[in-house]
Amino acid sequence: MKYFASVNLALLCMTSGVSAFAICASSARQKTCNNVMVMSATDVDRRAFVATAASVASVASFGLITSPAPAEAASQMWKQVQLPFEDTLYDIDFDSETHGYLVGARGTFAETNDGGATWQPRSFANLDAEEEVTYRFQVVSFKDGEGWVLGKPSLLLHTRDAGKSWERIPLSPKLPGEPSFVKALGPSKAEMTTSTGAIYVTENAGRNWKAQVKETIDATLNRISSSGVSGASYFTGSIINQVRDNSGAYLAVSSRGNFFLTWEPGQDFWCWNERRNVVEI
Repeated sequence: MKYFASVNLALLCMTSGVSAFAICASSARQKTCNNVMVMSATDVDRRAFVATAASVASVASFGLITSPAPAEAASQMWKQVQLPFEDTLYDIDFDSETHGYLVGARGTFAETNDGGATWQPRSFANLDAEEEVTYRFQVVSFKDGEGWVLGKPSLLLHTRDAGKSWERIPLSPKLPGEPSFVKALGPSKAEMTTSTGAIYVTENAGRNWKAQVKETIDATLNRISSSGVSGASYFTGSIINQVRDNSGAYLAVSSRGNFFLTWEPGQDFWCWNERRNVVEI
C-alpha cells in the first residue's frame, strides 16, 4: 500500500469497515506450468461487469441518470489525518485494530496506538540518526506482535515485541537480486522475495533462510527461451508488481509487461504465461 505526500501531508484513513483491497489469485494461477490459459467464470463475470458499466456510463453521459458523483460518495468514507513529516510513504501495516506502523523515504518510521487517528515518529535504536535518514523503508509487515521492515540500500529489521526493540538481520551479499518484499508469518517465521524472483522462508528469526524455488526467474526464462518459446527472450532480468495472496501464491509481471509469472507453494519453478492480448477499459 503506497501513499504520496504533499506540502500539507495527510494520511487518508478509510472509516468504512469494507476491505479496500482483496487478492483473488485462484483464477490467475495454474497448478502446472502448461502455458494454457482458459477463461474462468470470474473472467466472464468481469467482462460482463465492464460491459454493463460502460452501458450505464453511456446512459449517464446523456443525463438520463442523476446520482451523486462517485468521487463525492467515496470522499465521505475517508478522513484526513495529519502526519509529523512530509516525506513520501511506502507501506503501512497493523498488528491489531489500534496498533500499527508506517514507513517511507528518508528513514520515515511512525507508530499509531489509536487505529491511525494520530501518528508519532519513531527511530531504530540500532541505527544512528545520520545512517537512518539514508534509508528508504519500503515494506513493513506484522503478525501477532512480531514485525519486519525492509529498506534500501538492502536492510532488514526484525522485532519480537511489537516494535519496542529491533534487531538488524544480516543479508548475504550473494543474495540473487535485491530484497523486494517481506511477509511476517508468525513466531520467528517470515517469507522474503527478491527482484529476481527468489523466494526464501525463515523459521528462526532470520538466522537461516531456505530457498523455495530452484532457480531465479531469469534462469527459468532463459531456459524456456532456448526451447523456442516466443516472448521469453525479451526478459530483462527483473520483475515488477509482485503480489502474494493469503495461500502463499505469487503473481509477478515482467518489467516489459509482455508476460506474467505465477508460483505456488510446492512448485520448484515459476510458471511463465505469455500475455496474448491487451484489453482496454
